[in-house]
Amino acid sequence: MNDYPVMKEAETFYYPGNTTGILVIHGFTGTTQSMHYLGKQLAEEGFTVFGPRLSGHGTDPEDMEQSTYHDWIETVETGLEKLQATCEEVFVAGLSMGGTLSLYLAENHPEIKGIMPINAATHMPDLIKNYETLKDTDTQFVEGIGSDIKQEGVEELAYKLTPVKSMKELISLSEMVKDKLPEITAPAMILSSAEDHVVPPENSREIYESISSSDREFVVLENSYHVATLDNDKELIAEKCVAFVRNRIG
Repeated sequence: MNDYPVMKEAETFYYPGNTTGILVIHGFTGTTQSMHYLGKQLAEEGFTVFGPRLSGHGTDPEDMEQSTYHDWIETVETGLEKLQATCEEVFVAGLSMGGTLSLYLAENHPEIKGIMPINAATHMPDLIKNYETLKDTDTQFVEGIGSDIKQEGVEELAYKLTPVKSMKELISLSEMVKDKLPEITAPAMILSSAEDHVVPPENSREIYESISSSDREFVVLENSYHVATLDNDKELIAEKCVAFVRNRIG
């Protein structure tokens, strides 16, 4: 699509391991940097882990502006296929829009062994309101949403600017996924920060109540804001995800 250089730490990562694969998906305007820690912890358990860089992310906001939610879906579909090529079973974990995309995959791939959405977005009233205000103006970018982190001194590698056009893509993806939540039957662990300044925590509660999975649990992250995978609860998230996967294989 273009030749924008990829930021350092925003690259796709892959850790080959056993026949249990885990796809880890970063969020809207974010990068794989937010998922590195979780990915490494899972890889250390012997799992095969893939963290793709979503189309238009980790480069330049002008690059992101060219991407649609169909491109983001294509990124994670390709990631799923990559894992399925060597793995007998695949789990999916995702942060924010990555959580939304993990729900999308579960809606469309019943063979997925389990999902772990973290602060997933399905309905963001403030974002919708902002987009409605901006869509007919000349505004191309607004201030970014990155680094909603409680722990001091921790920075998320994310765009400083959000393309207005991309807001519409996230809204469309969220609405589509929200409508099909009852189709999800895969085991699910929904992780939700008690305080989140980007995605209302009600989203996670609604996801938990809307999916059809008989095997589901809800984990409240008491000590983190939106980017929980880089925040005070990152070790807890990794422990919970490892246990979730371990308990559902073999």
